[in-house]
Parts: sequence; C-alpha cells; structure tokens
Amino acid sequence: MVKAASILGSLLVVIALVIALLKVLIGFVGFLALAIKIIIFLAFVAVIAGVGFLILRAWKENRKRAE
Repeated sequence: MVKAASILGSLLVVIALVIALLKVLIGFVGFLALAIKIIIFLAFVAVIAGVGFLILRAWKENRKRAE
C-alpha cells in the first residue's frame, strides 16, 4: 500500500510540476508578446517623428531660400 501511494503521489507531483511549468511558460510568452508590441509601437512613433522632423527642416530651408 505504501509503495502504491508513493508512486501515485509521485505521479501527482510530476503532473502538478508540469502544469506549473506550462503556466509560467504561457505567462512568459505573453510578456514577450507585450514587449514586442511595445517595441513595434515605439519604432512606429520614431518613424513618424523622424518624418515630421525632416518635413519641418525642409520647410524651413525652403523659406530661407525664398527670402
């Protein structure tokens, strides 16, 4: 009886550890997805700001030439 209980107990512990590991892995993948989304958003904002800066600089240069 003790040997059967220890085998069943060991099996339950292994299953619980696998479930905990999968839970942590799902959380980590969610964190990585969020980090990638933030990086993509920041790159998009940087591109828009860069284009705006280039347009403003070109506009100022054209005003100087026109004077």
